[in-house]
Amino acid sequence: MEIAELLIKTGLIVVIFLISLVVAMYSTYAERKIAAFFQDRVGPNRAGPGGFLQPLADGVKMFMKEEIIPTKASGFLFVVGPSLAILTACIGSAVIPWGQKLLVGGHTVDLQVTDINVGILYIFGVVSLGVYGVMIGGWASNNKYSLLGAIRAASQNISYEVSMGLSIIALLMVTGTLSLRSIAEQQHGFWNDGWFTWNFFKQPLGFLIFIVCAFAETNRTPFDLPECETELVGGYHTEYSSMKLGFYLFAEYINMFVSSAVMATLYFGGYNYPFMDWVAAHIGPNLGAILGVVLLFVKIFAFIFFFMWIRWTIPRFRYDQLMNLGWRTLIPLAIANIVLTGVVITVIKQFTH
Repeated sequence: MEIAELLIKTGLIVVIFLISLVVAMYSTYAERKIAAFFQDRVGPNRAGPGGFLQPLADGVKMFMKEEIIPTKASGFLFVVGPSLAILTACIGSAVIPWGQKLLVGGHTVDLQVTDINVGILYIFGVVSLGVYGVMIGGWASNNKYSLLGAIRAASQNISYEVSMGLSIIALLMVTGTLSLRSIAEQQHGFWNDGWFTWNFFKQPLGFLIFIVCAFAETNRTPFDLPECETELVGGYHTEYSSMKLGFYLFAEYINMFVSSAVMATLYFGGYNYPFMDWVAAHIGPNLGAILGVVLLFVKIFAFIFFFMWIRWTIPRFRYDQLMNLGWRTLIPLAIANIVLTGVVITVIKQFTH
């Protein structure tokens, strides 16, 4: 039985990694098509029908390019930087519950790699480690523009992690748990006992702060100052080529995918959907669980589209505006949200008792 469980977990890890890579790969295609739509262009249309094989062509191009390590770069750390970036991007998905449990051949398949009772802290730890990949790469390049980009990334990530953490505290006051599985289960269905179960309806301000911080943590426009071409040539990965550059670009899209999955799980019910009990009773629990997985991915893709929509709509901030927003607007808002949440919870408890 233990061997079967080990094989199931290993298979689940492989599947999640492959899905993350495929989503990251085709996010580049979606980004270019969406940009083309907003700018009244065609976008990729040569490789395959409608340009659908463009990500594969880009991957082959990345692999075939010459590996260049600058003469005065720190060789070992130059390789460690992108490797650490892609590693931390991939391991963030380990605590995300992708669906309810399935019953396959007498075995229960838990669609979550591991359910630890501090899942949110794990996510924050992985996010904090991600900045090391950027910082190491920028420093090891021995290029002043790369170093400036890395310093910007580090200060930006640290600044917005504070606001993100404070926005989560209010959510924890509502849910009473750090486990992502427990948070997802509390949002069962959509409506229960005269209340919306999804946390977005309980924490709209917390969600707004969280999604703004998610944009900053993933270095997406309007927070793409670390790789701002108009000021820094190309940012922290200026000196990178071939698949080392590919790792940095992949890490950004995987981070976007994982961030979307976390937001969908924390605030929009995760794999939960209206009438899920009826579906499980009349169609079957396995099909109900699979439908939940499909709808979770619909929510994730909606968030990814929103990331891309913002990129081609809003211009980037100046750096002083970026830091002002983080320290002087979002942090006070997050603290006010914690106080307001505490007051509301206290009042509700008084009335219910």
